[in-house]
Amino acid sequence: MWQRGLNWTAIVMVGIFGLMWVGIVIYADKGSPLWMRIVQVIFGLLLMTWAVRKAVRMAGKA
Repeated sequence: MWQRGLNWTAIVMVGIFGLMWVGIVIYADKGSPLWMRIVQVIFGLLLMTWAVRKAVRMAGKA
């Protein structure tokens, strides 16, 4: 039971971190070159995609 709750917590935290990463890169990071911001947005989207995929997989197990 604890393991399942901790798994959900980790998935939510990674998803929130990915969302915050993209938001910070888009709105706050004006000093970086465009290509670097694009790479960082891709990284944030990758984190969010991972979190959604894991959440769907966990919900399917329930």
